Amino acid sequence: MDVRQLQILRELGELGSVKAVAEELLVTPSAVSQQLALLTRSAGVPLTRKEGRNLVLTDAGKVLAEAGGAVVRAMADARAAIGAYHEDPAGTVSVSAFHSAGQALFGRLTARLAAGKDDDGAAPRLRLADEDVPQHSFPALTARYDLVLAHRMAHSEAWPTDRLVVVPLVREPFDVAVPVGHPLAERTSLTPEEVAREAWVSSRPGYSPADVLATIGAVASHAPEVAHRINDYSTVAAVVAGGGVLGLLPRYTAAIGLPAGVVLRPLEGIATRRSIDLLVRPENARRRSVQTVAEALRVLVDELVEAVERRTRD
Repeated sequence: MDVRQLQILRELGELGSVKAVAEELLVTPSAVSQQLALLTRSAGVPLTRKEGRNLVLTDAGKVLAEAGGAVVRAMADARAAIGAYHEDPAGTVSVSAFHSAGQALFGRLTARLAAGKDDDGAAPRLRLADEDVPQHSFPALTARYDLVLAHRMAHSEAWPTDRLVVVPLVREPFDVAVPVGHPLAERTSLTPEEVAREAWVSSRPGYSPADVLATIGAVASHAPEVAHRINDYSTVAAVVAGGGVLGLLPRYTAAIGLPAGVVLRPLEGIATRRSIDLLVRPENARRRSVQTVAEALRVLVDELVEAVERRTRD
């Protein structure tokens, strides 16, 4: 049985004529009659009968109309509940991020939301998690989290926008991390040919640094030597600072807490940028609390980029 049909039956019992029901629901009388006929077929018993020129409810019709009224009220309550859920400024928002984004943004995000409570003291309740996954696995995380901070290399397959809302945040370059005191540290920028024959600390295959290093090798026509496979950028920076290897670090999200023994140098001649985006399912994107967190993350990323670029200029 269709809720709309139950509503029509209920209104017929209240208003007493097909014409009055049609005027109330802003449909044609023939549409009302058609829906009543379909409902009668579903019920398997007569729901209406002719009484003079009017159509009135049978006893079975009255029972179903009363039950239908309860259904209509329940649907109205459900719509009100989902409306309140969507508009709740203090709703719970689960956020997942890859490691470097979590390190750079999660602390700032909690502080920003705590400082930005509305007049009633309401702010989204955060549930934060880090997820270290290959690029192709980020979309699937939206089944478990309201917002997913994801990255992909600029030349790779785009996110599936037919089923996800994608909020672009920044295009972040990878720079070469060089130990202070290494001859290459004196350069303002580096080329693939200058770095390809060095020893490296890189990520596991399937992650951005490994993709960039493979491109360096292809351009320089020399396969780089990978001495260490480490995905955590803080650990990569510490190993580079220890000497003996170069690394690849994202310019913005890894800049916080960079050891004193490491300098970053831009790489010329190849595209090293990765897109950092927020992925969210359309039904979650309508929630006010999710929108608040997404906007806070967008602003925080802009501030982070500006701080790093200003420090580089100075």
